[in-house]
Amino acid sequence: MKSFIACSSSSRCLLAPWHPLPVPRAAHQLQRLPCRSSPAAPSPSRSCRPPAPDIAPPAGLKPPRGILLYGPPGTGKTLLAFSIARSTRSTLLTINGPSLSSAYHGETEARLREVFAEAKQKSPAIIVIDEVDALAPNREEGGEVERRVVATLLTLMDGLEDKGEAPKASEDGEGAEEDVEDEGAAKEEQEKPRVVVIAATNRPNAIDPALRRPGRFDKEIEIGVPDATARLSILRVLLHRTPHDISDETLQAVAARTHGFVGADLSSLVHSAGLSAIKRSYALLSSTSSPSLASMRVLPADLESALLSTRPSAMREVFLETPKVYFSDIGGQEHVKAKLREAVEWPLLHPEAFKRLGVNPPRGVLLYGPPGCSKTLIAKALATEGGLNFIAVKGPEVFNKYVGESERAIREVFRKARAAAPSIVFLDEIDALAPARGSDESNGPTGDRVLMSLLTEMDGIEELNGVVVLAATNRPDVIDPALMRPGRLDRILYVSPPDLDARKHIFRVNFAKMAVHDDVDVDELAALTDGCSGAECASICQDAALTAMNEDMNTPSVRREHFVEAAKSVRRRITPEVIREYEEWRDHSGVRSA
Repeated sequence: MKSFIACSSSSRCLLAPWHPLPVPRAAHQLQRLPCRSSPAAPSPSRSCRPPAPDIAPPAGLKPPRGILLYGPPGTGKTLLAFSIARSTRSTLLTINGPSLSSAYHGETEARLREVFAEAKQKSPAIIVIDEVDALAPNREEGGEVERRVVATLLTLMDGLEDKGEAPKASEDGEGAEEDVEDEGAAKEEQEKPRVVVIAATNRPNAIDPALRRPGRFDKEIEIGVPDATARLSILRVLLHRTPHDISDETLQAVAARTHGFVGADLSSLVHSAGLSAIKRSYALLSSTSSPSLASMRVLPADLESALLSTRPSAMREVFLETPKVYFSDIGGQEHVKAKLREAVEWPLLHPEAFKRLGVNPPRGVLLYGPPGCSKTLIAKALATEGGLNFIAVKGPEVFNKYVGESERAIREVFRKARAAAPSIVFLDEIDALAPARGSDESNGPTGDRVLMSLLTEMDGIEELNGVVVLAATNRPDVIDPALMRPGRLDRILYVSPPDLDARKHIFRVNFAKMAVHDDVDVDELAALTDGCSGAECASICQDAALTAMNEDMNTPSVRREHFVEAAKSVRRRITPEVIREYEEWRDHSGVRSA
């Protein structure tokens, strides 16, 4: 469980459960320990202060002077730091990395010194440094100005450390001298500045390493993407002061659907729902009445409308707007659909069963088969039905002419997939992305590095929790064998051309979108299109409609002869020889074709 460090007025720190929302005054988010009387003040009236109790650490143990909060944008890192300062009733001083920087020589360092000096004067104090990576980047990658600023910050943080030494016991054993020394040490301890620095960043690895050593940022705490339970809690708080008619069951359903949403995304979602309610209220007002929003309430329909336009911030750069495709829209392939549900939906719906039996869910699935047989459509339908975030990566689009950029693109895709989990990473045309090393199709040293990055992301040190890799190819024979071992692409599924019943289903799905004459017979068309792929069947419907329009632009419907003509003229790309090649590869490759 994630946690944070809350520091009291004397810079003593408490470990408390992490919560992504502002800490209410009446809430018990901060763990408070029982107050105890001080030896110097036996009276209960002189016990520790209720807002933040003093907890004397063991001898020689120093509390943390710096805390680094890191995680994706919008998770509430800065808000959490402010909440800690309010809860401990400490003086709050803020530093924004980009705004503090100055073009004039020495001005940034002077501003830093002023803030730390003010914190010591007004102690107990908490200094919050937002976007610390902009203020203190790695000195090896920055210029002279950055090196001076980092050196100044290091010096100031070292100045917060307790430089005094613990008083030594008297050798003659005289109790009076020991009491005097204890009282002096206690007075000296009370007079020391009590300052804690809390920094927030989205890029912890971009900070200068010297800041992350013990004695500076002692504690590093990840503020991750909230899970469904946390999202429900956030939605309840966001709607607390908003008039609404949304039941808790509806909120639970929304929390389950908003995979990858951080607190800022959920705030944007509620804001959009409120705007939708305002528009609806104005539309209902009569033209003679004066506009009034006193009776305005947010309805479930407003929240549903906001869900269509709001997407997680982690997915905005690579998010693919998947159409509303369902398995019922795809003819046949029942075996493939069942296996995909096992690999993707079961681990999400029944995680306790996998944990109880000690079974790890599949890491990846490879769909292979002739072109036009709905491999990409199946991937989109899986994401739609499972309510998963969908990231599509085209193999050729990854490669970049600059050294290291192709590998960085792979790492970035998986980083965003982890942030938006549960999610699907769909690698289309994976034969272009990961051809066998040393083969004629290999992309040389760059291709080898991209392949190694892909292998590392799939089974590296950082686990793919809630992320499934779905790959599709027409040429499984050129894929590097290392990708198809257990732990990577665990399931190998053959997507065959549609059979007779599947072609009937495909035609019915297309007919639902067209004006078709009563003389059109689905059974006849399915028989005429033996050997056609799903894409070719859909193309026949389009060609038939164009033929009808060519005859008469005002025709009310597409007739039988138009479909028959289009079916006879279509060029079949899936020959028996092509099917035989896929079957031979399946038999001789030794892969675990499910």
